[in-house]
Order: sequence, then structure tokens, then C-alpha cells
Amino acid sequence: MKLAVVGGGSTYTPELVDGFARLRDALPVTELVLIDPDARRLELVGGLARRILARQGHPGRVSWTADLDAGADGADAVLLQLRVGGQAARQQDETWPLECGCVGQETTGAGGLAKALRTVPVVLDIAERVRRRSPDAWIVDFTNPVGIVTRALLGAGHRAVGLCNVAVGFQRKFARLLGVAPEDVALEHVGLNHLTWERSVTVGGRDVLPRLIAEHGDAIAADLRMPRSVVDRLGVVPSYYLRYFYQHDEVVRQLRTGPSRAAEVAAMERELLALYADPALDEKPELLARRGGAFYSEAAVALTASLLRDTGDVQVVNALNNGTLPFLPDDAVIEVPAAVDARGAHPLPVRPLEPLYAGLVAGVTAYEHLALEAALKGGRDRVFAALLAHPLIGQLDHADRLTDALLAHNQDHLAWA
Repeated sequence: MKLAVVGGGSTYTPELVDGFARLRDALPVTELVLIDPDARRLELVGGLARRILARQGHPGRVSWTADLDAGADGADAVLLQLRVGGQAARQQDETWPLECGCVGQETTGAGGLAKALRTVPVVLDIAERVRRRSPDAWIVDFTNPVGIVTRALLGAGHRAVGLCNVAVGFQRKFARLLGVAPEDVALEHVGLNHLTWERSVTVGGRDVLPRLIAEHGDAIAADLRMPRSVVDRLGVVPSYYLRYFYQHDEVVRQLRTGPSRAAEVAAMERELLALYADPALDEKPELLARRGGAFYSEAAVALTASLLRDTGDVQVVNALNNGTLPFLPDDAVIEVPAAVDARGAHPLPVRPLEPLYAGLVAGVTAYEHLALEAALKGGRDRVFAALLAHPLIGQLDHADRLTDALLAHNQDHLAWA
């Protein structure tokens, strides 16, 4: 079984490789190819990947290349984890929206749109080249904004499923709080990528969410960086990305005074790469847990194994709506539990979504449609329309100013700008 990782020079990659090593029975990888244009990072990350497999007695072969076509040739699955423009572009995404009093974040709001515009054309080009070299390969997309990127891939007819680590993170957290095994916890996770709620947490056939909130509400709220009262009043656990909607102005005040997440991550990456350069290091360092993407490897292994081994397992993924949420178009991409087999991901039935959540989901879905139009076709008017439609913006003056700023900061990445 051959897997290729596009963006293989990412500091995330050792987390992924560690999962391949530990979970070899579920996903027997024989060849792993890391693909990245950055030769220095590839060498550091690739060397550590080899040592991780060797330490755990895994027989798989690791190689790396800057040649996408060669790396993807004959692959059974291709994982996408790239960042167009690197941390420098992320730093821009997190700062210039603040000038208009709007949240600066890499996956939502104006910064999220900028990332989508940079990313979608690149991902579609990669997917076309993968299809030519390995027409039966599955594409697993971990590249943000996952919902928009996955919608672009599926709209172009690619064999693709989107993946996020939010749900698996909640599953592991709740299992730890309850003192049960993670596989015993089932989530009623519903919404869009980075816009989801946990409406029930089932253990042994019983919904234990009320007990979780009553006994562990403080800990859950602290992880969400939201007041305990939000969890108590809603009676559900929102994704921590909901704080950008529920506490927008407070978040903007915080972002204006503290260091950006991009700056923190860039510093962390420098430290991680220095660690990876140590030939004695043969396991993922503890620092990597602070980088983000916790439990990414477990989710990626489970999803890839289900696609390639036709298991029909239920996993939380990003897939076409196809009537699951009847108030959304069929070609919207939603994030819900789905049965995953060799034909792809098939969302399970969902209880009607309460208006408090459905309204926000519908609004963001409309924005994502317009964002994808702008990414595929370009044009200032399309960028403006997407920004005006976004629930975090929605004002003419803000949308105009943010459009100008987005185009100015992304000229090098937008062929039409």
C-alpha cells in the first residue's frame, strides 16, 4: 500500500508517521512518499519519519521528493496538508482584517477567504495531476479551509473526502473525562467544518452529554475559551471556532493586544525543525502536541483504512450534503458522521437542526458557495460578494475595505489580481 503526503515537509508530518507506525494493523503502509517543494524541510522531516518507523519496527519504506508526479505515481491514497504562502501568509490573514474591526483568523472571516482563494487553484491542479498518475487514488484533504477545499475537489469530480481533527479531539477529551475507551464514545457532531456542535455524546447506548456538562462544564468551557454559561445555556458543546461568532468583538480585542497565533506557530516550527535535525531523535517530540492537529494521525489512519479496505466504519468527515440537511443544497459540504467505504463517505441521517444552529449553518454555506466561485473564477466583485455574505462581516464599508486589503496582500498568489 503506497501513500503520498503532499505538504510532507510540514512539521505535522511526524504526528502522521507516528500514527502509521502504531496503527499498522489497520493500515499496512508499505511505501510512504513525502512531497514538498522545500528540500531542507523534506530532508529533516523525512529523516525523522524513517527513524520513527525504524524505532517501532515498521517495515515500510520512506522516501521524499519535490516531484509531485513521481511521488503520486501508483499511490493508493494522497493526503493533502499544504499551506500556500506558508506562515507568512497566515500572519497576514490574521492581522489585516483587524484594521476593520473584524476577526483575523486563517479559516473564517476575511482571512479564511484569502486562504481559500490562494489554496483552491493549487489543490485542484494537484488533484488533476494525481488523477493522471493514479486515477483510482483517494484524496484525503486536511488542507484548510477544509469545507471549501473539499467542495472544490468533489465539484471537479475527484475521489475526495475532507478531514478535520475537531471531532476526534472531542471524542478523546470526553472519553478521558468519562473514564472510558475512545472507541466507546459516539458523537452527534453536526454542522460545517469549523462550525459544529456536539448535540449528544453516547456511551453504551445512553446520551451522557448532560452529565458531561454538569460534572465537567468548567473544563470543557476552558478548552473552548468560552464562558461556562454558553455550554450550560445551549446544552451542547460547540466547536471552539464558534467563539469567533459568539464572542466576535471580544476576540478582536484580544487579537489586537496579543501575539498572533501565526507568530506563535512560526516560532514553534523553528524549534521543531531544530529538534527534527537531531539524528538521535526517533519519536515525535512533546512540543508537537502544542503545534495543533492533535489526534490527526488517528483520524487520518481510520479514514484512509476505511476507504482502501472498504470497511463501512462510521467516522466524522466532510462530505457532500445530498439531502442530509434538507435546508442546504445537495452540493454543500457538511461535517457529520458518515459510513465510509470503497465508494466514499455517506452521511448518516441527522435529526432536524435547531433554528439557532441552522440559521448560522445556512449563512456560512452561502458564503462558502460564493467563496468557491471567487476562488475558481476570480474577480473583485466575487470577492466582495463573498465577504458581504459572511456572517462575521456583512457590512458594505467593511466588505469594500476588506476586499481591497485582501487583494493587496495576496497579489503574488492570485493570478487574476
